Amino acid sequence: MLQLKIFIELTRLNKPIGYMLLFWPCSWGLAFAYSNNLNLFIYYLILFFLGSVLMRSAGCIFNDIVDKDFDKKVKRTKTRPIVSGLITVKQSFFYVVILCLLAFLILIQFNTLTILIGMSSMILAFSYPFMKRITYWPQLFLGITFNWGILMAWTAMENSLSLEIIILYLSAIFWTLGYDTIYGAQDMSDDEIIGVKSTSIKFKDNIKSFVLFSYLITISLIIFLFFNYFGKNMFSIFITFAFITLIYQIFKLDKNKSETCLKLFKLNNLTGLIIFISIFSINF
Repeated sequence: MLQLKIFIELTRLNKPIGYMLLFWPCSWGLAFAYSNNLNLFIYYLILFFLGSVLMRSAGCIFNDIVDKDFDKKVKRTKTRPIVSGLITVKQSFFYVVILCLLAFLILIQFNTLTILIGMSSMILAFSYPFMKRITYWPQLFLGITFNWGILMAWTAMENSLSLEIIILYLSAIFWTLGYDTIYGAQDMSDDEIIGVKSTSIKFKDNIKSFVLFSYLITISLIIFLFFNYFGKNMFSIFITFAFITLIYQIFKLDKNKSETCLKLFKLNNLTGLIIFISIFSINF
């Protein structure tokens, strides 16, 4: 039971917000590509959900391995399993390999193009932990990585890429750029001391304006992409609610209140769900 508890803490399975934020973009891509084959849609939705859980878990472990020296200096992370000595780096890396192999078994259920795109995401996923050392834009890199599933989901259904799915992908990148900047605000003081970079630190004097800018791009791209669906079905109602959750975050954001930042970050789970419902609704 102790090992199971350590594994859950190591993979953050007890904090589902991480893998849900990885899964929602996948669901957007599937919903956008939906073509009246409900059984295939549900099957792929399940596969992408499992893949999101597995890859997020592997990513968390790898991130902790890379950041073990930083984590011990940050109040929020100094009790994590690797830092506190509950598990060795060698054992942790073994878990990474197993989780990636399980994710690969899911990946090969798709067509060749999706498999190739999925394999290329590994480069992004395992490069991300190093970005905070070299650039103030690790959140942008996370956005590029975390929303890769949109492209995979679309190609799984369509076996090709299109301008429309690229636009949706870009909207999701700026969504992540916004919410992860909010998340990073929790650790700004510690990060500045140990030399870790982030958009939260880069724009700390104008963090609310930067998040607003990011979310406005997300909203603008979605409006541009789905303009013809406004007023014709339930899409207008659902997407308006999604936009409200983003604007609400701007009004409530206070970089000096860590608990508020965490709550606003978690609110994006609801945002992702509503956008999924919105996109799926255009088919009816």
